[in-house]
Amino acid sequence: MTNSTKPRARAADKRRRLVTEATRVLHEQGVERTTLADIARAADVPLGNVYYYFKTKDELVLAALAEHSAHLDALTSRLDELPEPRDRLRALVEAWVGQRDVAARHGCPTGTLAVELDKRADGTLDAAVGAVVRRLLDWTGQQFRALGLPDPDGLAVTFVGAYQGMSLLANALRDPDVMAREGARLIGWLDSLSAPGRTA
Repeated sequence: MTNSTKPRARAADKRRRLVTEATRVLHEQGVERTTLADIARAADVPLGNVYYYFKTKDELVLAALAEHSAHLDALTSRLDELPEPRDRLRALVEAWVGQRDVAARHGCPTGTLAVELDKRADGTLDAAVGAVVRRLLDWTGQQFRALGLPDPDGLAVTFVGAYQGMSLLANALRDPDVMAREGARLIGWLDSLSAPGRTA
């Protein structure tokens, strides 16, 4: 590694740490309660250095939302390796249920941001979080479409809405078992669906 690439690598590492920790801390504390100092401390980066990468907290929130989007893309890419769309949807529910302890403590990472950012006046950040939710709805709708089911986009809203509801209740009740029970119910609902002219 040359002398010129070392600083670039260090800078990329600092930025990566800041985004990773911003994603975690914003989920745990919320946007309004989180300061740039909180994120700098979590990332082990001097506060003054943060401004080199992100001029405002909103820029860090946007970077965290991009991280959510990248995580969703990575997850759905893995699920796309499964041969059957119903299996992909089941596996998605299982992935959600696998995060039940985190959901019980802090709620859905994207859903909690969506609720909080909706209160903002400028509309930039809530549009960005809405785009992440739309990606999930679009992917889910594709699975229902591949199953030949009527109203695949409506089914996607029902499916994602069920996830958001069970995350919210698990968080409100501080009970991860809500996710496990409702996840099993959601899989049962998936298994009960059949295209016209077919049995489930």
